[in-house]
Amino acid sequence: MLKTRLIQVLSHSAWVAMLGLGGCAGLPPHTNIPDAIATPPHQVLAFEAMAAGVQVYECRGNGESPQKFQWVLKAPEAELYDAGGSRVARHYAGPTWEAWDGSKVVGEVKAQSGSPDPNAVSWLLLSAKSNSGKGIFAQTVSIQRINTKGGKPPETECNQALSGKLSRVPYTATYNFYNTQP
Repeated sequence: MLKTRLIQVLSHSAWVAMLGLGGCAGLPPHTNIPDAIATPPHQVLAFEAMAAGVQVYECRGNGESPQKFQWVLKAPEAELYDAGGSRVARHYAGPTWEAWDGSKVVGEVKAQSGSPDPNAVSWLLLSAKSNSGKGIFAQTVSIQRINTKGGKPPETECNQALSGKLSRVPYTATYNFYNTQP
């Protein structure tokens, strides 16, 4: 319980530093998954990782109303860590997860559910659009993003003067990778 509370109050850089020091913190406790982002029963959890990084937003004009501007997600940039605190993969635009073993999965959002934390990005269910390599992501069919902290669009104004400006918002999340049951 104390570990979980400490993780919640740590800044992004402190969390990354703790993970780098042997993974004392481990992954957050398992969470009840909302039905909206549940995987089909024939899929099994193959790998779970903690992500620490940023959600990159760009100030852009709204296509429907060119005089209105908004922060739009451009891409995630995060490192993924296993339960022992070892860095195992990176997460970037696509959305893509690429493991150090050479395997890769590109996902596509299928469903979302609001985070229990009102200051955090939504929880997601993604399906694999493509896989490559031979390793932890080679057989991934679904990905869940849960236990999110931070990462919401900036609350600062986005206007024509800021058009094209990027904002990097720290976030953490747990990613669950599912395979098809043999």
